[in-house]
Formats: sequence, C-alpha cells, structure tokens
Amino acid sequence: MQAIDEALLQCPHCGETISLLLDLTGGTQSYVEDCQVCCQPIHVNLWIDSHEDDYHVDLRREQD
Repeated sequence: MQAIDEALLQCPHCGETISLLLDLTGGTQSYVEDCQVCCQPIHVNLWIDSHEDDYHVDLRREQD
C-alpha cells in the first residue's frame, strides 16, 4: 500500500467531487477538513485494513 493516496470523494454538504490526500501510514484516523468547494467542515473517518491492503473513508457533515 502507498503511504499517501489521493481519493476523489463527494462532499456531504454540497455534493461536489473533492480531492483528499490520505495518509495511509497513520492507521485509523478521524479529523476535520474543509471542503475545497463550499468551505464547510467535513468530518473524515479513515479506517485502514492492513490484512487486505485496503482502506475505507467515511465523510460526514458536522451535524450528522
């Protein structure tokens, strides 16, 4: 698995496609990043599955 991966995901606020750079070396992570289109805060949850060499990303609005 690469150390950094670019993911194209949909903003939960405006629905636009945004690009997130994911640090896959830090393990499971939860952080807030602003949407590049609408500037609203997005809660990013990243789970690393080291057994399958894969990851899962969940984006949520602050009020969700």
